[in-house]
Amino acid sequence: MKNRGLLLSAVVLAALGGLLYWSNHHKPTETVQAAVDTPPKILSLNDSDVNRVELKKKDGADLVLQKQDGKWQITSPQKLRADDSAVSGMISSLSSLSSDRLVEDKADNVGQFGLQSPALEVDVSAKNDTHKLLIGDDTPTGSGSYAKLENDPRVFTIASYTKSNIYKGVNDLRDKRLLTAEPDKVSRVDLNANGQQLEFGRNKDQWQILKPKPLRADSFAVDELVRKLTDAKMDLTSDDQKKAASAFASGKPVASATLTTDSGNQQLQVRKNKNDYYAKSSLVAGVYKVSTDVGEGVNKKLDDFRNKKLFDFGYTDPDKIEIIKDSKSYFLTKGGDDWWSGEGKKLDLASAESVLDKLRDLQATKFADSGFGTPILEADVVSNSGKRSEKVQIAKSGDGYIAKRESDPSLYVLDSKAVEDLQNAMTSLKPAEAEVGKK
Repeated sequence: MKNRGLLLSAVVLAALGGLLYWSNHHKPTETVQAAVDTPPKILSLNDSDVNRVELKKKDGADLVLQKQDGKWQITSPQKLRADDSAVSGMISSLSSLSSDRLVEDKADNVGQFGLQSPALEVDVSAKNDTHKLLIGDDTPTGSGSYAKLENDPRVFTIASYTKSNIYKGVNDLRDKRLLTAEPDKVSRVDLNANGQQLEFGRNKDQWQILKPKPLRADSFAVDELVRKLTDAKMDLTSDDQKKAASAFASGKPVASATLTTDSGNQQLQVRKNKNDYYAKSSLVAGVYKVSTDVGEGVNKKLDDFRNKKLFDFGYTDPDKIEIIKDSKSYFLTKGGDDWWSGEGKKLDLASAESVLDKLRDLQATKFADSGFGTPILEADVVSNSGKRSEKVQIAKSGDGYIAKRESDPSLYVLDSKAVEDLQNAMTSLKPAEAEVGKK
């Protein structure tokens, strides 16, 4: 019995050893099988090497894209500027084209996959190499399409979204901008709208109204106008040129705008027909429907672009403030993080900043041509390290107030409460607690 037990133990030990040996020696086989099941790449190219793409559709005109001087151009069916972003997206899908799965390693009958007469043939040229991609029928489930390279016997499936990224038309890939000027390169804007001829000039990052007369401009408003113009794009959802041209011809003129850069002028004319806007560009042949955002963005008047703020120091703290009211003077001088009075005493920070905030808040509710009387308040604000001095006078006008800036012909109609809040802040100025303790 003892010998039988020893024999049985030896058999079990040998079986376990054999099982361990088999397990250790079969791990690489599983790794190889996993690699075989991974869908292979169909194309692997460098995006920057691709210089020409031709899309040949079974049911449409051929589309040819050519890279010229680093920029993509549509050369067929007509010569058009290409949208570099849209083309780059398509190139990216092509240059790193992955399959969903391998259908056949060596297909004898590609016609059963719609690849004998493919729905789309894509010729991709990269440096001195050309690849011909064929895309055939959709798969039975509709989740993908069959595809192969012309000289490759393998047939693959690709995802529907991959096909959509490649299957593009002229309207998908053309540059839809009506003006191509870079906003920060625009130095002058001419706008003819609402019977007014306006002209704006840029000095660095600040705009000035030049016509109908020199006036302070709201630089943000002019920048927004430039953005609306340079963002104007063709609405190609209805590509009926005759209808668009007819609607433009019979439409009501909204505005005509000209942008000037170092490269020259670009013009856009906008008209409205019923509830739709149409535009004609000096850069692109034809007339195109544009968004309401563009139409309303150029339909502006002079006052929409005037700077309504009474002071230009903005959100930077001035160096010195002097306000005279009823023969009484209020002095505030900035030193470090503190404000000091004319006598060199530290002021309560909250009360000093309240005066500063009320000065910032002063802005025109509208502009007047006359009505400025005897000033009741004068303010002189020095900022920008002493380089800017803004002198303002405020006069009573009926139940409200009118202000004017030195060397500025404009008259600013101010909100009564804003002026009264400033006067209350002035009378509430007080020394800092430390100064009170000293006294």
